Parts: sequence; structure tokens; C-alpha cells
Amino acid sequence: MRVGAPDASLTPVSGVVAVAELVGRLGVATALDDAVGAIKQRERGLSAGQFLVAVAQAQMCGAQFWTGLDRRRADLAGEALSAVATPASTTAVQLAGRFGPAQVAGIEEGIGEIVGRVVGLLPAGRRAVLQAGGATIDLDGTDVECYGAKKEGIAYSYKGARAGRPHVATWAEAGLVTAADLLAWDEDPRPGAGSLIERSVAALRAAGVSVRPRVRGDVGYFAKDIAAAAVAAGCDFSLGVTRNPAVWRAVAAVPDTAWRKAKRMQGAQVAVCDYAPAGWPPGTTCVVRRVTVRAADVSTDPRARRRRTIPKDQLALALDGLVSHVYAYSFIATNLNVSTPARAVAVEAWHRMRTDIEDRIRDAKHGAALRHLPSASRAANTVWMWGALLAVNLSAWLQELAGLDGGDGRGRAHLGTLRHQLLTVPARLVRHAGHITLRLPPDQQRLAEVLPRLRRLPIWT
Repeated sequence: MRVGAPDASLTPVSGVVAVAELVGRLGVATALDDAVGAIKQRERGLSAGQFLVAVAQAQMCGAQFWTGLDRRRADLAGEALSAVATPASTTAVQLAGRFGPAQVAGIEEGIGEIVGRVVGLLPAGRRAVLQAGGATIDLDGTDVECYGAKKEGIAYSYKGARAGRPHVATWAEAGLVTAADLLAWDEDPRPGAGSLIERSVAALRAAGVSVRPRVRGDVGYFAKDIAAAAVAAGCDFSLGVTRNPAVWRAVAAVPDTAWRKAKRMQGAQVAVCDYAPAGWPPGTTCVVRRVTVRAADVSTDPRARRRRTIPKDQLALALDGLVSHVYAYSFIATNLNVSTPARAVAVEAWHRMRTDIEDRIRDAKHGAALRHLPSASRAANTVWMWGALLAVNLSAWLQELAGLDGGDGRGRAHLGTLRHQLLTVPARLVRHAGHITLRLPPDQQRLAEVLPRLRRLPIWT
């Protein structure tokens, strides 16, 4: 066995041609350029939209830090297949530092425009579901641990680690990120939640959504200002409720006959209790869920999270071995219609699906590279965050338009899986008579199926 000379016609990421086809058909770079504007005085090199596509494309192909762009750049065959040229890492950091608040706002505006284009290309049935079947805006954040005492916008978390906090809003039914802010860990996300809602509603309207959107959030978003902002933006809301003495008194007054079996959750029951947070929008109601917990399963550790969901008197009885089971309670404040038990059960089951946003965040962190904030500059880290979020959206659009997700989004693969199955497949570029042929390995023919489907899409002009 001998190691021969390097072959520049080989690429480890032949599937990048599918990303290039998608970006070209949808006019992704142009849409971002129009919304973001110029970030350089001279019109040469990469534009703002091309730069964002390059960062997202690199993360889709496995880049974990800015230096990953240099490895992509060294792949000459892969660069020939790419939608845009990949900048050097040093150049990329300089360009990222030029994105101020106006340019970052432009990223969201551009993504909203592209979402509208994608929805317009979907089959009529799927398009009707997205535009008229219900639209949900989910809110959540995630901690990104960082190293380096001099990084901007980084603070110590309660775990003692320095961390940033991407604050994300998604369109649940489409599985897309619509708005995001990059915060330090010690920054409260609640004051900015109203702006995320407003910007997400703008993206939904650009996609032709005609129904009244609904906003979901966990107990971290229990604030009257967020509820008011949702209503002001033309949305309904469903937000987790902090367990306080008033809500405990309200649930204690719920009669046993009011409880109904919850959907798709064993041992759970749902009811409506007489509690309305002070100062919240008119019509706010509280839905409560209780789940049976065996007394033997209650932790004796006072730090255990589940103990906080059990009323103190029941907890004491369970710890003393005087009862066989207790109930763990969760509460939702909503202005949705819960006037009948069936409606309350349906609203609770729908609210429980807010974990969809956690899947989008997980994909951005482990499929792309949002688990790192690699720069000392907050502006550069914000662009890196948006590169990861754009990569997740590109993955969703690629699978939706190429028919890889079953036609309803439920069969959508994570970006890491898509990278393994489609993107990072090695191939050889063969040039002959002005044509380029990709020679793929045996049993790796998914690209041959995807490309013709993408090429049947109209080119956005």
C-alpha cells in the first residue's frame, strides 16, 4: 500500500451541490443582500448575503469554528460545486464584525422573504396547512458555554460557567427559525420577547399566513408584558405559570369531577382553575395539569425539581410514607378558548408540544455549530449564531422541497443526519467536453435523486 499524490478532483462534500442548487433556485443570497444592505464600501468580494450563505454552508458541512472555513476553502473541488466562494477565516471575522443591529434585523427580514418563496413552491395541501391550518410562535433560549474572560456579551451562569444565551423564536408548524437575539447569560430574555413575537409575526405574514398566530412559552416567560405584547401583535398566547400561593389555592378548590384525562400523557389529568394573573389581558384563564407520582418515586433531595411541583402538604405525607401517591402540577395562563373540558384538554396537549423549539435549538447546536461562540466580538458571535440558524433553515427547506421529509415535515431529519446521508459524501469531479460529472461511491446515490427534484423548481427572479 502506498499513499499517492493528492487528487484535486476529489471532494469530501459532494452534497454541497444540492445546497448550491437550493440557494440559487430560491435566490437566498440576493434576498439577504436586499434586506441587509452593503457591509463594505467597495463592491468586490462577497456581499452580505453571500457571506451569510458561506458561513451557513460551512456549518452544514461540519465547520465548528471560524477556522473550519479555511478547511472548506482548501477543498478546491468542493468550492467548484458551492453556491458561493468561502472566505478565509480572518476575512470572515472582519466581515462579521461589520454587522450592526440594522444588518442583523435585515437577516430576519431576508429570511422572512425566503420563507414566503418556499411556501409558494410547496404542494397546495401543505401550503394550505401552513397558511390557514394554524401558526404557532415558540419562544425559548439556550445556554452556550464559552471560554475567555475578554469575550463580549458573556457572563457567568448559575453553574459557574461563562455562557452566552441565544434567544430564539420559531414557527413550529414549518420547523423554521424566524427571529433570534444573542444575549449574555445574565440578561433577562423577557424584555426582548415582545420584539421577537412582532418580528416573527412579520415573517408569518410574508409567508401568507392568514390565521391568528399563537405564542407558546414555558414558565420563564410568565410575564404580563409578554402576554400583552402577544395580543398587541395580533396573537393569542399560552405561557407557563410560576407556582405561587394564589395558584396553589386555586387548584385546591378544583372539584374532583372537573378533572379530565389528558391527551397522549399517561396518568395525567387536566382542568381549569379559578386563577387569573393580575394585570394580564382580559380573558386570561389558567389551565392546570396534574400527573400521578408514586410516593416511593419522590426524591428525598430538597434540590429535586419535581418536589417543587407537588403541594407541600402532599409532599410531607409522601415523605412520611402516609400516602401511596401524590400529584405533580403544572399551570398554563392562556387567552385561548377553554370554555369546555374538551377544549381545555386540547389546549393543554397543544401547549405541551412547545418542546418542538428545543429540537430546533438542538439541531442548531449539534447539527450546526451553535454550541460554540468562537469570537471575542459580540457582533461576530451574532453572525455565527445566525449562520447556524440559517443552516437549520436551509436543511429544512432542502428536505421540504426535495421531498425528503414525507411531505408534512414530520419525517424531517436532523442536520447531522442530512450531513451524513447527503452532504459529506465523497466524490470525484470529472470534467469532459465542458461538462462536470460527479462520480459517487457505490450505494451513495441520494444526491442523484435530490438534484433532479431541486432542478425542477423555478428559479426565483
